[in-house]
Amino acid sequence: MDLNGVGFLGAIIIGALAGWLAEKFMKSNMGIVMNIVLGIVGAALLNFILAILGLGFSGWLAYLVIGFIGASGLIAIGRMVKR
Repeated sequence: MDLNGVGFLGAIIIGALAGWLAEKFMKSNMGIVMNIVLGIVGAALLNFILAILGLGFSGWLAYLVIGFIGASGLIAIGRMVKR
């Protein structure tokens, strides 16, 4: 898993923040553990997709934005599957 140069601990902290922001933006009610998971997994998946497309970003701000977008996407997919 590529962490965009933020390190493992940084990925957890930034992922938690990205997941929390996505939770507030999407008006979802999840716990802190799920926020961390969604932020990190969302960032990892979106980074993978962007790498396939030839786009690469690095740094904590890029990881936060990518994590937010990825986590929001995962929340939206989860809502579609639930229905």
